[in-house]
Amino acid sequence: MKFIHCSDLHIDSPLDGLERYPGAPLAALRGATRQALVNLVDLAVSRHVDFLVVAGDIFDGDWRDMNTGLFFNSQMRVLERAGITVYLKRGNHDAASEVTRALTLPDNVHVFDADRPQSFLRDDLRVALHGRSFSERATPQDLAATYPDPVPGYFNIGVLHTSLAGYAAHDPYAPTSLDMLRSRGYDYWALGHVHAREVLQAEFPRIVYCGNPQGRHAGETGAKGCELISVEAGDMRTEAVALDVVRWAVIDLPIDGLSDIAEWRRSAQALMREAHDAAAGRLSAWRLQIVGTGPLHERLAARADEVGADLRQLADAASGGSAWVEKIRVRSRAPRSSSVESPVGRPDDDPLLACWRLSQTLQAEPDSLRTFAQDSLNDVLVRLPSSLRIGPQSIGFEDPDMLAALMREAEALLLDRLGADTP
Repeated sequence: MKFIHCSDLHIDSPLDGLERYPGAPLAALRGATRQALVNLVDLAVSRHVDFLVVAGDIFDGDWRDMNTGLFFNSQMRVLERAGITVYLKRGNHDAASEVTRALTLPDNVHVFDADRPQSFLRDDLRVALHGRSFSERATPQDLAATYPDPVPGYFNIGVLHTSLAGYAAHDPYAPTSLDMLRSRGYDYWALGHVHAREVLQAEFPRIVYCGNPQGRHAGETGAKGCELISVEAGDMRTEAVALDVVRWAVIDLPIDGLSDIAEWRRSAQALMREAHDAAAGRLSAWRLQIVGTGPLHERLAARADEVGADLRQLADAASGGSAWVEKIRVRSRAPRSSSVESPVGRPDDDPLLACWRLSQTLQAEPDSLRTFAQDSLNDVLVRLPSSLRIGPQSIGFEDPDMLAALMREAEALLLDRLGADTP
């Protein structure tokens, strides 16, 4: 018996705000979730699996048009022609209350009931699948506690879309615990909702978040895919298979111990080549972060536009043109020993000097910096789209580390304009 466990397809997930990035590969990024599904179906057919388990969030809420649902159906019919059955549950994004358009699914697709736990038995494979779909997006109860007892003599699979205890970064949908999952007596728990792959328990039972098949932003980095499971004579073998077509990565470019720009550039390009090799020929989407502490900080931060253009050229060369730089952030800092007490040769009432003094005060007082940022930026922030104010694509002004990094950039720019005698 062989099956695939996947989750969080988020087909046609809206990638808001991409237009603001010059040179972004819009078509590839917007079509990535669909192509990942095609890759999933191709894998299922080529590896001759018996069935597919989808642990929620096939869609990303209500569709903009019927094409999203029709595309999903077309791929399910490919599986139907190959004799592959699909068992899926609705998660928080595609709960019955979230997706209102009617879609008649092919006969090989079975959806877990949203009103009560349901079991599907495959007598030919001696497999029992247990699950329950979300009827509402907000599902605060522990659904796993309501699942039926295992079927004796069968390989029992629990299908659950859940924010397991300890995942504070994820909304608490159908929260449960490892102890609860262990207590049910199943052989395998196919979990969804968390987009990073994690094996929570290797066996008896095996409990796995398979992650999503395609990263959608710089918060979803690394290989993305599904779990391929084979069970023969009670022996379970598993394989994580990558399905993503665009590989996201955050690449830190440290300045520690470096005093020469050319040396730092060589180091940066070497790190980019490693990321390109790890992507195995896929289109790469990179967020570059200048990090660490050293004398190069002021030179790099003061000329951010020039450095950004240079890094994009390095990325193009390192990837053979197959990498897109989504964003460049300066998170580095100058060494304390090189901090300047006061720029010299400027009148005391110089406005740039006053700004520099303010930057020193705000960097020393994080609470004051947060208040200053809120007061100064509020009028701008309220005019921004919601995708830039909250969520993984937000500008991040609520992040203390981001504010501190911005103040360090401002300080470097001020020192450059003031002509301070800095190392």
